[in-house]
Amino acid sequence: MGVDRDITYEDVAQSVVDLLLRAETQLPDDVTAALTDAHGRETDPTARAQIEAILENIELAAMRMVPICQDTGILIFFVEIGRDCAIDFNIKDAIRAGVTKATEIVPLRPNAVHPVTREPSGNVGIGLPDIILDINEGDRIRITVMPKGAGSENVSRLAMLNPSQVTDIKRFVLEAVADAGGKPCPPIVVGVGIGGSFDKAARLAKKALLREIYNNASGVGACVNGSTVDAYIMDDFELELLDAINSLGIGTMGLGGDITALAVHVEYAHCHTASLPVAVNIQCWANRRASVELGG
Repeated sequence: MGVDRDITYEDVAQSVVDLLLRAETQLPDDVTAALTDAHGRETDPTARAQIEAILENIELAAMRMVPICQDTGILIFFVEIGRDCAIDFNIKDAIRAGVTKATEIVPLRPNAVHPVTREPSGNVGIGLPDIILDINEGDRIRITVMPKGAGSENVSRLAMLNPSQVTDIKRFVLEAVADAGGKPCPPIVVGVGIGGSFDKAARLAKKALLREIYNNASGVGACVNGSTVDAYIMDDFELELLDAINSLGIGTMGLGGDITALAVHVEYAHCHTASLPVAVNIQCWANRRASVELGG
């Protein structure tokens, strides 16, 4: 069954502008709730003061409609296209047009540069924005944007472990967080990808950051696993990693304290019998994301 009204190039471009305005200026409710909960559980006075400043920053950004952080990130789009949805335009071109317009309107810092010459290209360049396409059931298009700042992206890690090193996965995750220290602006969200291939593991780790945060201890937030509506609560391994990370004592902004991470989310994929890829994609406290559905 087709959509009631055809989705147009302009629909997608304008939706991207609206998405970026929302993602850059309004932190998702689950993230704000997790930060508020962390403030209530934090015992270190310096860390509590830092979280208070973060919460004030979130409130002011939403009220004034200005970016939450000066690093508006590189832009990663997860696009799910329903198999019954027909479009007669290049959706990647429409997304790029929306990004170009949003760069002026939001505004976004022009972060994209050539990797070697460092020649700037605004926020649209070779391979950017990063657009990941997927085909799902239905007659709608769902677009999710994740602005990713360099501070957290630069401390992310990937390893090709041996199959015999399954017990070393936890150590690798902890080492990544410990080495990152205060650079990714804790309290962080940690996405972990286990399995797949070299690049698949990294994609899994990034996709894990899309999950809404649910605090198992205090019941903060509701959870959406990817694009489904199933509640997601951290399993025993994720909770074990979260407890271990928070025991490191890095704390908010690396100044010490009880809360270094708000959540750890792990995604898995089957892998080759002779390999064990593991990726850790770290996200700062500003876990920005926004989604929209078109059609139907």
